[in-house]
Amino acid sequence: MDIQVGNIVKLKKQHPCGSFEWEVLRVGADFRLKCTGCGHQIMIPRKTLEKSVKGIR
Repeated sequence: MDIQVGNIVKLKKQHPCGSFEWEVLRVGADFRLKCTGCGHQIMIPRKTLEKSVKGIR
């Protein structure tokens, strides 16, 4: 999967704030994502993210 820094990814599950979209801040073995709704940042393993991505903008 070709995910780059700056991409907006749409995940299968909704964040508690109501947003499905996350901005990619860091790429590597782990990804750092920032919620486009509330600005919350998370670190997520590559394998988990690749399973849960619904689409890339």
